[in-house]
Amino acid sequence: MDDPAGQPGQRIDRWLWYARFLKSRSLAATLVQSGRLRLSGQRISKASRLVRAGDILTFPLGPHIRVIKILHLGTRRGPAPEAALLYEDLDPPSPLPPKADRETAAESRPAGTGRPTKKEGRRTATLKSGR
Repeated sequence: MDDPAGQPGQRIDRWLWYARFLKSRSLAATLVQSGRLRLSGQRISKASRLVRAGDILTFPLGPHIRVIKILHLGTRRGPAPEAALLYEDLDPPSPLPPKADRETAAESRPAGTGRPTKKEGRRTATLKSGR
């Protein structure tokens, strides 16, 4: 597709799908229509908006905020190594923080002790019932 200025462009939902950020074009269109995607700092809400090489996209993906610079426009949805050539990740995702420690009966027992004995089970039942 070409716009009046002569620079080639591609629909943003199609580009997100080609670059393998989302599993389907309809999911890409939903992300764009939600208004959570920014194109060069401006919120966009139409999946038909054209993107060009050099544009910067900012959008949430899972627990991360992705900042992507478009290097090339896609021609097909190829394998992941081919899709990675379409963009440059300006802010690589940080590693996930460790899960919060939860205090449960199973985790409070020492490792390797196995199943609770009858005596331990009765004691736990008594504590839970509040007697």
